[in-house]
Amino acid sequence: MADPVAPAIKNEDSARGFAFALTAYVIWGFLPLFMKAVAHIPPTEVIAHRVIWSVPIAAAVLLVLRRTDDLKIALRSPRIMLMAALTATLISINWGLYVWAIGAGRALDTALGYFINPLFSIFLGAVLLKEKLKPAQIAAIALVAIAVTILTVEAGTLPWVSLGLTVTWGFYAFFRKTLPIGPNQGFLLEVLLLSIPSLAYIGYLGLSGQSHFFATSSTDTLLLLSSGVVTACPLIIYANGAKLLRLSTIGIMQYIAPTMIFLIAVFLFKEPLGTARAIAFPLIWVALVLYSLPMIRDYRRR
Repeated sequence: MADPVAPAIKNEDSARGFAFALTAYVIWGFLPLFMKAVAHIPPTEVIAHRVIWSVPIAAAVLLVLRRTDDLKIALRSPRIMLMAALTATLISINWGLYVWAIGAGRALDTALGYFINPLFSIFLGAVLLKEKLKPAQIAAIALVAIAVTILTVEAGTLPWVSLGLTVTWGFYAFFRKTLPIGPNQGFLLEVLLLSIPSLAYIGYLGLSGQSHFFATSSTDTLLLLSSGVVTACPLIIYANGAKLLRLSTIGIMQYIAPTMIFLIAVFLFKEPLGTARAIAFPLIWVALVLYSLPMIRDYRRR
């Protein structure tokens, strides 16, 4: 379903697009601080409120942009609704892992997962879309495999938090690209679908006396209310910035958030780096350099 009124997207960078994308990535980079503040609240309750309070923000954006007609068409399409249900499920799992990991003192694992993600997307493209890999990309994926092996041997188990975040976000991005609806409409559709179980769960917590919303401290209530802002705003800002930037520029900028998360985890949260991570992270950074060089060369050539 093509957007009949969307302007043609130029494959070039703009200062406005860079500002939008940078703002979104910086917000995501500081997000662990917010998640640490709600670490005493069960992750499922935090996720439910992230969903509920994202709905009015996303709806307001569509009303201001006068793009609600696309959403009405999507709501009448069983195929789009099924696809949106799939992407909504994937993003809710991703959010749940992320919220739990920050609260459990595993912010470094989340940084690792988001560093690996672009390379996993390349892997998905090769496996599912039969895209041909460049030698540098093959080398980058091999380095990531070595890093994951080192972490697995050291811990005695797979780094499931990192891999879980990578896989859920990677498949979310993959299926989200096939959802024939704009980014703002798609996000609202996803949170609308998720709002049904979220409202039921919040109601259950309230009736059973387990809710932190208007039940414990005013701080908890304000934090849960603002969870919609920290969820919806960076996604909407990013979606509008991405349209004004080259794909290669977005590819480089996506390292901003995990780098900030890494620094926050080590220097603010005082999470131990350990020998295995001290080896694995540099391997992944080298892999990201190998991944980025072709994009940089292409950018300079154009």
